[in-house]
Amino acid sequence: MSQPPARGRALFALLLLRCIVVAGPWLAHLFVADLLLTLLLPLSVPFPTLSYDAASQVAASVWLAVQSIFTHVNGAKITVSGTLPLQESAIVVSNHVEWADFYLIQALAINAGMLGRCRWFAKQQLRWIPFLGWGLWAMRMPLVSRKWTADKKEMDRVFHGIVWMGWPTSHKKPILHHTLYPRTRGFVASVSHLRRVPRMQAVYDVTLAYAKGNKFMAAPTFWQTLSVPNLSKTWDFYVHVDRYPLDELPDTDEDLALWLEDRWVEKDARLESLREALARGESWETIDSAKSSKDF
Repeated sequence: MSQPPARGRALFALLLLRCIVVAGPWLAHLFVADLLLTLLLPLSVPFPTLSYDAASQVAASVWLAVQSIFTHVNGAKITVSGTLPLQESAIVVSNHVEWADFYLIQALAINAGMLGRCRWFAKQQLRWIPFLGWGLWAMRMPLVSRKWTADKKEMDRVFHGIVWMGWPTSHKKPILHHTLYPRTRGFVASVSHLRRVPRMQAVYDVTLAYAKGNKFMAAPTFWQTLSVPNLSKTWDFYVHVDRYPLDELPDTDEDLALWLEDRWVEKDARLESLREALARGESWETIDSAKSSKDF
């Protein structure tokens, strides 16, 4: 049954007030951080390492603050499966569900001591969001449109010297039930460039899952993550990570694309096991795919 209109409006007003109280200081923090990142931009040419390290410290303070709102203030418990080494540079690939995805990936980054070093491929439209968009640009994160001609130019800005190539699309792929096959060009281009960087060690394959009651893959909106208390009374949050050494990945572009698609087949199977566990009423912390899980 739906709530009466008057009660619904009152609840919305309370949640809005709570969101302002909880997120207001973070937005002010974000605004100051954007100013600091802007001041660092002129230093990026003469002092690239210094400016990058300083920007990473500023970014870490912003991401840690919003993560604290999600987990500590609003009570989200993230079940984390898999372990990562500390302070390792890696390429991260993941399925995408909702805005809340970044909280789950940040839980891994915090555990690995790399939160401030995270750089995201973000939708181009995000540049117009107040505070957030300017910060993404100032951090020199790639903003993509999913149109390869335009995105190639944007990635050229981020990864200089990449050789861009195409490859045939594989046929007779298994049907995926919980995600779509990844667009492989950006991944292949990133790996082709970053595998030449000595400190780049691995690819992290991340699987994200949510549940709201018995509804699988029902994630909260960004607004709900900032406004709703006791999130884990309504939603379940799950993140699994597998690590693949970069030097063990295929060498050719076509084989890299197929390798990534194979990871998505495995990802879909893991998601199906989570769905089945949810249907049986089992906790995601106790199933085989989460043997080493812990909450953050």
